[in-house]
Amino acid sequence: MRRKKNKKKNLIKFLIIFLILGSLTLYLFTMKIKNIYVVGNNLLNDQEIIELAGIENYPKLFKYPSISLENKIKVNPYIEDVKVRKNLFGAVTIEVQEYNLLLKNEIDNTIYLSNLKTIPSDNQIVGIPTLINSVDKEILETFLKKLNKIDRDILSIISEIEYKPNEYDKDLFLFYMNDGNYVYITTTRLSHINKYDEVLKELEGKKGILYLDSGNHFQVLE
Repeated sequence: MRRKKNKKKNLIKFLIIFLILGSLTLYLFTMKIKNIYVVGNNLLNDQEIIELAGIENYPKLFKYPSISLENKIKVNPYIEDVKVRKNLFGAVTIEVQEYNLLLKNEIDNTIYLSNLKTIPSDNQIVGIPTLINSVDKEILETFLKKLNKIDRDILSIISEIEYKPNEYDKDLFLFYMNDGNYVYITTTRLSHINKYDEVLKELEGKKGILYLDSGNHFQVLE
């Protein structure tokens, strides 16, 4: 008799657990997305990324696997990597990593990304230099790889870049700075431009040409 009672109790416990798990499963699979958080983006706004993922209408939380949403977002040429996370409270977090923008090529009206690929120029994009003349493909590729290592704050104050080769240096460039100064620099010494702010303090407001190609000297413009 006692054994029958125990079996009955165990059956009731099993049914209760089954109902709880079933209700929880039903709740999770019918729950809609309640909040969407986008982090790490700069070039694309939140709404653009949400639309890339295809969840602008806040569908069911588990309707699309995270990897499916990631693959949709990665289609955009600005996106280098993306991670999508979900929690049981209906929140979706989209963490994106965008490619850096290196420069705008005025010749073919394209923008070079940090992966050295190009996209059509968007006139709304600011804060990157403009390459104003043609450069040999191999020289340009080497230059862009070096430029990608330049501090973003420094890159943003370079207005224009002109390729200025001479008989001594085929990798010579002239930077037109937003503050009115000019900088001659060669590809092999491109990292020296990261010290531009330090040099600027020593100039005490003077305007001129900074030669970083074969030395570190400054010529004041009259």
